[in-house]
Amino acid sequence: MNVKEYADYIIDGNDITKEDALFLAKADIHVLADEADRLRKHFCGNTFDMCTIINAKSGKCSENCKYCAQSSHYTTKVEEYPLLSVSDIVREAKRNEEQGVLRFSIVTSGRKLTGPEVDSVCESVREIKRETGIEVCASHGLLDEAQFRKLKDAGVTRIHNNLETSKKNFSNICTTHTYDDKIKAIEAAVRAGLNVCSGGIIGMGETMEDRIDMILDIRGLGIRSVPVNILNPIPGTPYEKLERLTYDEIIRTVAVFRFVNPKASIRMAGGRGLLPDKGRRAFMSGANAAISGDMLTTAGITVGTDIKMLTELGYEVKLDYE
Repeated sequence: MNVKEYADYIIDGNDITKEDALFLAKADIHVLADEADRLRKHFCGNTFDMCTIINAKSGKCSENCKYCAQSSHYTTKVEEYPLLSVSDIVREAKRNEEQGVLRFSIVTSGRKLTGPEVDSVCESVREIKRETGIEVCASHGLLDEAQFRKLKDAGVTRIHNNLETSKKNFSNICTTHTYDDKIKAIEAAVRAGLNVCSGGIIGMGETMEDRIDMILDIRGLGIRSVPVNILNPIPGTPYEKLERLTYDEIIRTVAVFRFVNPKASIRMAGGRGLLPDKGRRAFMSGANAAISGDMLTTAGITVGTDIKMLTELGYEVKLDYE
């Protein structure tokens, strides 16, 4: 089959295999991007899911993820602070809602939150739900099912936990926890009744096969929100001198992800600000979601700038499950 025939095959209700995805990854990039955009329009329409995040606890992380400025294993210039107060988190949620943001994620550094920290986040979430209409997501590491249930009961609707890369490649990225640890946490969140957001980082020396293995696992877990982070090499981390991916390679990856997981929100996340057009081309090649505003430790793109661009592209910013 050619690229268009693969797209038709998917529209007819079929899933592609790893071998199919590897074939598509080598196709003409313009045809691949156009057909990925056709798949996006067929399965998702012009809905665009935009979220923002707050770095609610920064630095001093026990894990040794080689890409991360917040790891205590490396010397970086990242700001360090404990879990923010309820009032600080609620104030940011309100500010984001006023800008037109519909989904707000509370993100914390570390392997997992402590019990008292989970309780504090739950208090923040309850207050946000009382005072705003914004949806609340959470990213707190390797929690257990009981902790996920607490978050859900407080009002969290979606948990974020990136797989980061393929299972085969994971130990090259991190050795203080495993790929299976992440899968276990994701499955616990699902059992607790939460939706899951999970993707990875591209540009860490992985192969296209690694990326495809990861997105196939994500599809297998039933995940429909898939962040695509582009490595921003941070001084002081082991990856500080890695060469950045070309935009064509990024587009190729985004398009293949759409072919593998056609109904998903393919979410441009960290590193989008490095792109010359701030992601416009990606949003015409299969991506249909983004994290706006600042990232965890790097500056992002303003919500207003994103909304202007998305309106020009014909998107309607709304929650992806409406």
